[in-house]
Amino acid sequence: MNVQENLIGGAWVGGTEAAQNVNPSNTEDVIGEYARGDAASVDAAVEAAQAALPGWAFASPQVRHDLLDRVGADLMARREDLGRLLSREEGKTLAEGIGEATRAAQIFKFFAGEALRQGGEAIASVRPGIEVMIEREPVGVVGLITPWNFPIAIPAWKIAPALAFGNTVILKPADLTPGCAWEIAKSLEESGCPDGVFNLVMGRGSTVGTRMVEHPGIDAISFTGSVPVGRGIAVGCATTGKKVQMEMGGKNPMVVLDDADLDVAVSVSANGAFFSTGQRCTASSRLIVTAGIHDAFVEKLTAAAADLKVGDALDPDTQIGPVVDQSQLDQNLRYVALAKEEGCEVSGGERADGPGFFQRPAVFANATNEMRSSREEIFGPCTSVIKVADYDEALATANDTEFGLSSGICTTSLKHASHFRRHAQSGMVMVNLPTAGVDYHVPFGGRKGSSYGPREQGSYAREFYTAVKTSYIAP
Repeated sequence: MNVQENLIGGAWVGGTEAAQNVNPSNTEDVIGEYARGDAASVDAAVEAAQAALPGWAFASPQVRHDLLDRVGADLMARREDLGRLLSREEGKTLAEGIGEATRAAQIFKFFAGEALRQGGEAIASVRPGIEVMIEREPVGVVGLITPWNFPIAIPAWKIAPALAFGNTVILKPADLTPGCAWEIAKSLEESGCPDGVFNLVMGRGSTVGTRMVEHPGIDAISFTGSVPVGRGIAVGCATTGKKVQMEMGGKNPMVVLDDADLDVAVSVSANGAFFSTGQRCTASSRLIVTAGIHDAFVEKLTAAAADLKVGDALDPDTQIGPVVDQSQLDQNLRYVALAKEEGCEVSGGERADGPGFFQRPAVFANATNEMRSSREEIFGPCTSVIKVADYDEALATANDTEFGLSSGICTTSLKHASHFRRHAQSGMVMVNLPTAGVDYHVPFGGRKGSSYGPREQGSYAREFYTAVKTSYIAP
């Protein structure tokens, strides 16, 4: 089996070792072997990125547009094959995999346009005869550290704006799911990306990621992953003076009021809690339900969860694919056991039969917001149902968390929907929609412990990937 190598300075380069990329639906299916880099690989990538920076930073916006547009077109043409690869290496259903690959292509196309939409300001000075110009410039060499749960979309939404705004890039994808990131690297190379403008260094976070944070030649780090790792990166970036952007965890509430359409509420909650095997930072992991609708909601949600088909991600009938690996499955099962110990009435959650890491969706009924299972991010197909008296208690409970990424409400009351939208302490609010599921042309991010730094996606991405320069000109 050929080893898929790192891309450094325009050349494909081996690593210190190679790791097998294994299908979580069937652990006997080895997708490929991918090179793992080390600190020396990062050093070489930084040197290449620094050398390429002047040419790329001052390249015509048309040049940057054309490259990103070609990559977007290539990914779109290959979206079915890429979606199948994604489903094999991460475990999303095939429909979700193709959908994510399509999204990655759309992101590159969008930021191709953004490369042409860069502007500035001309402002009159308070001093006579002086002009003031405000412009945006590239930050410099940007390090991107991406997670395993969206192995093509998240790399795309970091790489595309970084390149659109004239930065050079070093990407470290998740060690569990390197295949989709390698395909983006291949697409960039074949689309004519200049040597060193984009570099791929695969490997462990403890070696590659740590060196990226420590390296004085990297000007900014964008990270998506767990809270503990993110906090460590923030400290490291502060020490080395790097600009930092982080998207981390969530314990997202979905409020269901008595006046909600029950079918809509169950559908929205099941989608947010269980689809993508619950492996989304925006998953609905706390369902906060008012007393009048609570019992009917729990009964119908439990039945809906039990009816979901768990199986091989490539099976067209599968609705819930596998957990990403044994470690994640073991953690999920520990939380199922914990919820029982804490007094929840648990439906589902057991390991399902098959050659992969399969788990039945779990509903933790009779939960309270003080339980660990209601406060800690599980990152699996598990959700707590918390009974409250009324809207006021529901809002207070929704906001009683260290996280603040996404929140939702199911109601037919414009009054309550409007109040919740204004008072929910989260970066995103969904009304009669799942807490998971966002557009690529608008900002993404949260509050509290969920996010740190400028928003991602849409035109707001320029806040992180550019630096503002103010110039004063006298005749």
